[in-house]
Order: sequence, then structure tokens, then C-alpha cells
Amino acid sequence: MDEKQKKRLMWQLPFLVLLIVGTVLIIRQQQAVPYQKNADFIFGTTYHITYQCDSNMAAGIKAELLKVDQSLSPFNDKSVITAVNQNKAVQLDSMFLDVYNLALQISEETDGAFDITVAPLVNAWGFGFKNSALPSSYQVDSLRQIVGYQKVSLENGHIKKKDPRIMLDCSAIAKGYGCDVIAKYLRSRGVKNFMVEIGGEIVTSGLNPDRLPWKVGVTKPSDDSLSTSHELQTVLNVTDMAMATSGNYRNFYYKGGKKYAHTIDPKTGFPVQHNILSATVIAKSCAEADAYATSFMVMGLEKAQKVMERRPELMAYIIYSDQNGENAVWYSPSLRNKIVE
Repeated sequence: MDEKQKKRLMWQLPFLVLLIVGTVLIIRQQQAVPYQKNADFIFGTTYHITYQCDSNMAAGIKAELLKVDQSLSPFNDKSVITAVNQNKAVQLDSMFLDVYNLALQISEETDGAFDITVAPLVNAWGFGFKNSALPSSYQVDSLRQIVGYQKVSLENGHIKKKDPRIMLDCSAIAKGYGCDVIAKYLRSRGVKNFMVEIGGEIVTSGLNPDRLPWKVGVTKPSDDSLSTSHELQTVLNVTDMAMATSGNYRNFYYKGGKKYAHTIDPKTGFPVQHNILSATVIAKSCAEADAYATSFMVMGLEKAQKVMERRPELMAYIIYSDQNGENAVWYSPSLRNKIVE
């Protein structure tokens, strides 16, 4: 090493030391920041949010969720969607428009397997907010006349219906959208490490409290309407992603000795009879993951696989019943490196 190189090294050494010391201090400071945990009720379900921050943002988080409720909840008498369903003049807010536009896009891509006008059929089968006796074939056929995403449109900032009896139901996308709203809220306040979970739909970012990537379990399907079984089928690494699961194995009831699943096929008007037990979808947004998970439950395995071929940016983990009645698994090839166990 000549004299010139030695001098250059002597000048660079203090800067390298400062860089190393600064990096260590930043890491220590980040590790010293505590993780907050908030839990409460919204959309008729529970939510659990874990995030690294010096202050507790429970009030702000709840306020954001109440905005979603005020826009999209059919259980809220004063919500935007309730006014739309009652054919009242109402100003559509940005949240309603976000979800409406995404819902129609996914309806097109899934050939109507996802449909936010399915509410009358859901209610008729006793899974909605108006419980009643099981419908007859005649009643189902009658209700199908007021179901179909092509029968609603957005014109001059208002929802136009081909029949005033048409109702919108965002239940299969609202929880996922709520997760996205809270993730956006946390990021806007500089929070980088968090997990948002609303009714089983999830968005994660950064690292968990153990300074490791976030891992989420997929529950093994079983006839467990009381939700007492929590045996896991697998565990997935979903850091910096959104994940939603739809399944009929917990949402069902028996009547007259027959099992009725909660997923209604908008085209037939009847509960689905496919062999898919649960569909887990991983996407960039939880609203998308939520809607596609529901769509796959309606479509069945083969059609779901075709959608995945057209949308390679999505990932899916599907548990289904094979020809022998045994649980089997299909998952996207791109998901392989995210399966922890």
C-alpha cells in the first residue's frame, strides 16, 4: 500500500466508524420502541392490531374503522350503503366508491362469482341480517331477478339500479378493505412494523415483536360451527402482504337433516356444493384477497385455478375434499417459498 492509499484510508476510517456506530444506535432505538396491542369490535366481529409505536393509537384506529362502518355497513341504519339500499339520495364517499369499483372489477374477472348484489339471496337463506325460513325454488328464482352486478351502475356520482329492490352487500370485501384502511393509517404515521387483523383478514408489514417476519396459520377445515377447533393446516410467511380466508366449514347450519353452507352462488341462487373447504388468498391489498377468497369458494377448484393463471400476482392456498373424501391441498407455485411448515 503506497502513501497516498494510506492517507485516503486514514480519512475514510472515521466516517466508517461513525456509520457503524450510527447504525447500531438506530437499531437499538428501533428495538427499544414498544409494540402496542389494540383489540375491539367492528363490523359484527373482532379486530386485533399489533404495531410498533411510542404511543397508543387505539382511538385513531377505532375512528378510521367507524368511517368504514359509516360507509359500508348494512347493519348501520345511517351508513351510505343503507341509504343506497333504501333508494335514498346520498353522497357517495371515497370509501364506498373504492369498494364499489373494485367489486365490479372482480365481478367481471370472476364471471359473476363475486357479486355485491347477492344480499337478497343471502338474507333468504338465513345468513344475512334478515333471518327467515328457507326459500323455495320459486322464491329463489324470483330473487335472482333482482341479483346481478350488471344491474347496477355508477352515473353522475350516484348508484343507478335497474330495479329498486336491488340491494348491495359488501360483507365479502369490507373486512379486507378495513384492514387496508388501518394499514394505510399506520403507515401515514410512520409505523413500519405491524399486523392488522379484522375477523380473520390480515395485513402485515415489517417485523413482529420478536424481530422476525410475520407468520400466520391456516386453520385445518373441520365441521366446527362453534369455532372450538384451531388445529393448523399450515403456517405461511405473509410479511408485507395481505391475506384473507373464506371457508364453509365453520359457517353453516343444518336444517331438515341437510347441511347448508353460507356461500351463495349468485347465478344459481343456492348455497354452493363445490368440494373446496377453504380458500386462502394472498395479495397486495386485503380487499382483493377477501373478494377473491369468496369468489373461489363459489367457483370451485378448476375455475379458481384458471383465474390464478390470469392473475399470477395473486397467491392461493386451497384446501378441498378429494374423490375419497379426504382433505387435499392445492397452492400456487409462487406460494411454495412462503410455506413455513
